[in-house]
Amino acid sequence: MSGTPIAARRGHAGLPAGTALGVLLVLAAGLLGGCTSIVRLDPPPSNLTTELPVLGIPNARFWPDGPPDALSREGALMAERARAAQDTQRNGPSEAHFLALSGGGDNGAFGAGLMNGWTEAGNRPEFTVVTGISAGALIAPFAFLGPAYDAALREVFTPAGQADVLRLGGWLTTAFSLVFGEAVADTSPLYRLIERHADETMLRSIAQEYARGRLLLIGTTNLDLQRPVVWNIGAIAASGQPGALDLFRRILLASASIPGAFPPVLVNIDHEGRAFQEMHVDGGASVQVFFYPPSMQLRDMDRAWAGQRRRMIHVVRNGRIDLEGATVARGVMSITGRSASTLLHFSGINDINRIYLTALRDGLGFRVAYIGTDFRAPRSGPFDPEFMRALFEYGRATGLSGAGWVTAPPLVTTSVAEPASLAGAR
Repeated sequence: MSGTPIAARRGHAGLPAGTALGVLLVLAAGLLGGCTSIVRLDPPPSNLTTELPVLGIPNARFWPDGPPDALSREGALMAERARAAQDTQRNGPSEAHFLALSGGGDNGAFGAGLMNGWTEAGNRPEFTVVTGISAGALIAPFAFLGPAYDAALREVFTPAGQADVLRLGGWLTTAFSLVFGEAVADTSPLYRLIERHADETMLRSIAQEYARGRLLLIGTTNLDLQRPVVWNIGAIAASGQPGALDLFRRILLASASIPGAFPPVLVNIDHEGRAFQEMHVDGGASVQVFFYPPSMQLRDMDRAWAGQRRRMIHVVRNGRIDLEGATVARGVMSITGRSASTLLHFSGINDINRIYLTALRDGLGFRVAYIGTDFRAPRSGPFDPEFMRALFEYGRATGLSGAGWVTAPPLVTTSVAEPASLAGAR
């Protein structure tokens, strides 16, 4: 769940929890590298990984940094294009809507609230394609399946307490984890939450929508290869494989697993009678929000199918666009933490810009919504339930009014620096 602030005041909230913990772990790794490791199976040979099917499903995933032909040949998209061509011949160009949900940790309450408010407004469309990263990955299945899942989405992003999402130990436990473990937090509560909602009924519903030509795509990061992975949840759901539900749940958990803070998720791969394991972590480690890669020429594909559609991409940034200035203390943690949070922030902004420019090239409409400067609820720590409930209601009001959508990426602004140092980052 990339991008979770750790401080209570907005002036200290520029540091995501994933960033601060990540910086601490990087420093510890540099000092303790090679001291210990937890046993795991070898990953598949890197030259074979992109070709190996998962659960025997050849289109279970795509590699967005690779050739675009695999995604463009996806059966669901071909069915969608065929329908678009038929609709164009009968009634003129039809309309399609896409949704891209970013990461953001507990800021995901904004996107969850926005979906609920959008339903109440009465003009929420059905999305042909939904993509999700990190916190956005947890929203994506509910958004994909429509308003009937709004109440469940509210439950996920308005927890009773932090313990509903993760379990943190004391300082001694944390120090032990830094040296001997793979994460400082236990995400078994989050997995139980995923299990409760991502069930057989949800999987069957996703499979039915996939058969209609709709796509649900979830992003993780393959840490062995240092590459982003896009999982084709509809194909997994429709496969009928006994392990499909478990894989679906593990993908959701992996996409939200901040490296170092949350344990990674291992995905089993069998090849030529040998068992392998891939290590997957937060999709936000490689990209903050995604749609189709720019190497895909959607307009050219439409011409080939004689079925041009009016398309709109709706991007939800579960975070802010603005930055807040602060006096950075002269310390290793302050400097590296502030730098890392700046890197993550502008990585997300650049992802939105890339989607916008791709949409302009291919003739898609574009809208983006994000947490505005008018939201200033206090945060006592990561996954503070009071903060998340306030942010959910803010997102709900945004979706209900529709006033939060803008048609181009906004400019990044920075407020005046505070006189106090980044005490929370020292």
